[in-house]
Amino acid sequence: MSIRTRVAALAAAVAAAVALGACGTAAGAASGAHTTATAGRRGGFTVGLLLPASGADRYGRFDKPLITQRLQQQCPDCTVDAVSARDNPATQQRQMNAMITKRVDVMILAAVDGRALRSSIVQAHRAGIPVVAYDRLSEGPISGYVTFDGAQVGRLQAQGLLTAMGPKAHGGQIVMMNGAATDPNAGWFQRGALSVLKGKVRIGRSYDTIDWQQSVAFANMTSAIAALGPNGVDGVLAANDNLATGVLNAFDSSRISPAPPVTGQDADLVAVRRIVAGTQTMTVYKPIKPEARAAADMAVALGRGQQPHTGRTVANSTTRNIPAVFLTPVPVTAGNVKDTLVKSGVYKIGEICTPNLRSACARAGLTP
Repeated sequence: MSIRTRVAALAAAVAAAVALGACGTAAGAASGAHTTATAGRRGGFTVGLLLPASGADRYGRFDKPLITQRLQQQCPDCTVDAVSARDNPATQQRQMNAMITKRVDVMILAAVDGRALRSSIVQAHRAGIPVVAYDRLSEGPISGYVTFDGAQVGRLQAQGLLTAMGPKAHGGQIVMMNGAATDPNAGWFQRGALSVLKGKVRIGRSYDTIDWQQSVAFANMTSAIAALGPNGVDGVLAANDNLATGVLNAFDSSRISPAPPVTGQDADLVAVRRIVAGTQTMTVYKPIKPEARAAADMAVALGRGQQPHTGRTVANSTTRNIPAVFLTPVPVTAGNVKDTLVKSGVYKIGEICTPNLRSACARAGLTP
């Protein structure tokens, strides 16, 4: 099945699942749902959209416009108040508290640090403001959760790494460059990866990367190279493309060429170019449109006092039976960039194929 077909199917399934909430009644707080005083309302209201980053980052380039567009389609009279925390948890907490003070009606929150925001989520709950956790599970009484299957992300990365390592996939030594310990998704990715890697390779070093920072990944990889030796790293499980950048810069700085296989996630443009060039092994693409649509539909249902019925629930440390939507991630290698990212409209061939990549793009079948 092509990625376009898969994305369309996912979007349809998500829309159908969330739409069921229109037939339900608001559930009590004991079930993990949050009841507002807006039951049955069909007019406009304000949706607070709190994202961790903006600009050229995926959240600014894709998530924000897609969520906003869907909200406006589902609720033309609604107002969207969108902010970016620039990956700073203290900034995001201030932004969230300001939205509570302004009395927005519902929030979509992609948390920088879901634990640090727990007190603000409790305040929102007490103020009658439902919170949809977007992409990352937050602590506290959230009313819905939309994300991708994190264990599958890790499994895809591990499988891609082992394939690229060839004979060294049996007994070779790798480094794991995990995400931030404050992000519950990071542990989810790691557990999925370990379920594939265990018993096949040795893990020479494993790092949690503060705030997913590229500079921290660079420092950690430099340390790993010094400890294990320039020939002691046969592959790197990098949890996302930003960390992969830091890892590859460390190999370059240590004059190790070619670098061993390195994974990624998010299908950042710079990473896709590296994959075509052969310097990064793979990335994991998470089709953002169905995720954005699901979050927007859930927010509209909650803003109207309706309980979204998704057919699946999750729990955090404080709340059970949180309505949840899990979507399917897609692995991307040089061999399927055209059939995934290009066909689904994420990037145009001209964006990927810079002049210095023309021959590599031709080999990958990326021709206009």
